Parts: sequence; C-alpha cells; structure tokens
Amino acid sequence: GTSEIYRAVEACEEIADSLVINLENDSGEFWMPLFVVLKKGLSLDQLLISKIKTEIRNRYSPRHIPDAFIAVPEIPYTISGKKVELPVKKILLGKETSSSLNKDALKNPNSLDYFFQFKTSEIPWKKN
Repeated sequence: GTSEIYRAVEACEEIADSLVINLENDSGEFWMPLFVVLKKGLSLDQLLISKIKTEIRNRYSPRHIPDAFIAVPEIPYTISGKKVELPVKKILLGKETSSSLNKDALKNPNSLDYFFQFKTSEIPWKKN
C-alpha cells in the first residue's frame, strides 16, 4: 500500500515529503505517479530516481515502484495532518471533487494548485 511506499521514499535523505496516487481508467489501465518534495537546493535527477527505486525494491517489491517521479512544491494535508490522496486522485482524473474536497479542512489549500494545473498529457491514456 501507500504507507510502505512512503516509508521507503521518505527514508531517502533527499526527500522531505511524498504523495503516491494510483490512477485507473475505465479500461482498467493503471498509472502510479510519485510526487516528491525535495529538500532545499536538490533536484529530482536520474540518480535520485534510481536511489528511490532501489529503496522501494529492497524494502518491498518491484511492483511497488511508481511509474513516474515528479517534483512538487508541497504535498496537501488536512488540518489533522493526513495526506490528501483521494481528492488529488479525483483532480488528476478530472472528476468532480466538491463532495470530497473541502479546502477549509486543509492545512495548506494552495498546495492543490499544482495538481489542478498538472498536465494530463503526462497520464498515459490522456496523451491525445
């Protein structure tokens, strides 16, 4: 599950925070991006991506390795401190979020801006 991925990813000293989302389309295709917040001054390069993949593979399994690695400014959290996975998933899939997203319940509501602006062309089945 996502908690295993978070433990492995956040064990990498370069990573400040992370959010993994498993997206599925109507045809049953899956795509799992990992959004990471890097510690100040670092960049998400191939060396770091390889390190993250190795950490996940060694701690858990190759099936836990995300399909894409994307640096983001921050991860959205509820006021009570939970990562906001379901609303981000709905945003990325272009689904209605009003029933699952109350910006007043978020500690950092502006963190969702990145996900609303995310290029859906990066999602394999939305390339057209």
